[in-house]
Amino acid sequence: MPGNAAGIPESKEVAVAAARAAAAKQGADIAILDVHDLIVITDFFVITSGSSDRQVKTIVDEVEKAVRERGVRPVRREGETENRWVLLDYVDVVVHVFADEEREYYDLERLWRDAPRITWQDSDAASSG
Repeated sequence: MPGNAAGIPESKEVAVAAARAAAAKQGADIAILDVHDLIVITDFFVITSGSSDRQVKTIVDEVEKAVRERGVRPVRREGETENRWVLLDYVDVVVHVFADEEREYYDLERLWRDAPRITWQDSDAASSG
């Protein structure tokens, strides 16, 4: 049964929607990490990167649009001034959109290497793309 009793999408659905929105704007190396067993403040990290400040902004805008269509808005946004590392905090899902250099420097995937990765691509899309 998707969603919960209040009609709010489950956090995994929000994370997958964010990842797919990032992919639609050519976000690179998109990962969803299930961190709910590792930290108490959120369930999932969605991590992606763009090759320029402009692409980072485009990805952020698309993610926000896709998640808003599910009735969810970020409670906090950080990093939009520079568009080098933008964070969208949806409480149960935190989306990190990096410029390539910042992603390599901060390397969240290494920091959270114990977190399981969630498959977010449809098998049809993955095999045809």
